[in-house]
Amino acid sequence: MNNTSNANILSVSEFVRNVKSVLEYNFPAVWVAGEISNLAMPRSGHWYFTLKDDQGQVRCAMFRQSNQRLNFRPEEGSQVLVRARVSLYEARGDFQLIVDSMEDAGVGALQRAYEELKNKLQTQGLFDQQHKKPLPEIPRCAGIITSATGAALHDILNVLKRRFPSLPIIIYPAQVQGEQAPEQLIHALKQAQEHAVCDVLIIGRGGGSIEDLWAFNNEALARAVYQCSIPIISSVGHEIDFTICDFVADVRAATPSAAAELISPDQVEWSNRLSGIENRLKQLINQQISSYQQQLQWQQKRLKHPGRALEEISQRIDDFSTRMEQSIRVQLQFRHEKVLTLGARLEQHSPVHLLTQKTEQLNYLHQRLQHSLQSYIEQRQHKLASLAREMDAYSPLTTLGRGYTLVKNEHNELIKSGSQLKVGQKLQLFFAQDQALVKVEELKHKAHSP
Repeated sequence: MNNTSNANILSVSEFVRNVKSVLEYNFPAVWVAGEISNLAMPRSGHWYFTLKDDQGQVRCAMFRQSNQRLNFRPEEGSQVLVRARVSLYEARGDFQLIVDSMEDAGVGALQRAYEELKNKLQTQGLFDQQHKKPLPEIPRCAGIITSATGAALHDILNVLKRRFPSLPIIIYPAQVQGEQAPEQLIHALKQAQEHAVCDVLIIGRGGGSIEDLWAFNNEALARAVYQCSIPIISSVGHEIDFTICDFVADVRAATPSAAAELISPDQVEWSNRLSGIENRLKQLINQQISSYQQQLQWQQKRLKHPGRALEEISQRIDDFSTRMEQSIRVQLQFRHEKVLTLGARLEQHSPVHLLTQKTEQLNYLHQRLQHSLQSYIEQRQHKLASLAREMDAYSPLTTLGRGYTLVKNEHNELIKSGSQLKVGQKLQLFFAQDQALVKVEELKHKAHSP
């Protein structure tokens, strides 16, 4: 007997719809990488394909409003990176991805690497305008770093030949595509700096895909361009192509031909400018010559006969001689009077008078010194006699002369108390005139009163 309740039975469409809801709710937009196969592009504009790898596959649909935003057209076998929503196609019950956006897997990775390096170098200041070196107005020699067989070199040489054929050119050949390209480009930069001949460099190549231009997005090459002592023009690809090298270089040109125009002044324009300068120079020379001719004519009119000039000079010499004699006489008279005045003042301040005065003063001071010294000596003698009398009153010899005796032990130490004595101890007795050596036979201590 079937016990299943009718309430638990779902139709196929209800079941599929519920599964779809669960999938779409629990799986938001995801990024999936894989290879396109079974690509179908019907007239409706929608794309249907299978995204697969070595171990699995999933059906995908990309509707027209989404695929119209792509800048490339995928093909069978293309490696792509898609952003998609998980869904279920109810009509067939097929699990599928609804693709919102798609990137070429290779190009997308390169683009992300490009943006990361660009942001890094920009943060470090390698793009700052303050580090850009100016280009020479008229270069003495130009260096070209590019492929020796590429179209870019021919374009540059054609422009230079047309605009400024006298400009010396040095070509530093290097690969501009492939794994070895960055290393060869850096080596060419080093060669140009070591030669120190060029005062401007062009580095670049013709257009191509991001993979073709990738050598110019190399970090080591970017730093080499930044550190180069020679001004660099970067001309990589076409006008819409931008590489890291373009941002680091001192100047970015849209194309190799545009780079050649930047370093080559137009010879026709310069010829016209030089012609104009030549004409102006001729006019200035003619004006100057005319001015000098007028001055010469005027000087000729002012020019006098040499004899007259000599007469005037002779007269001026006589005049100067007379004035000089008068000035000398006045100066001599003034000096004579000044000497007489100074002589009188010198006599008043003669050293003889001063010497006599100082001698008298010295004699007076000598007498005062002798008198003061005699008085001082007498005072010191009286003071000394008084001190001698005082010392004599306290002298030990004076005390001994009054009948006292000094007692010392065998170590010549003064005995001041009986407590310092011992029976059998030898003592020295000192009198005023004599000495005696004694021995302690008995000690008697004074009894203390009760």
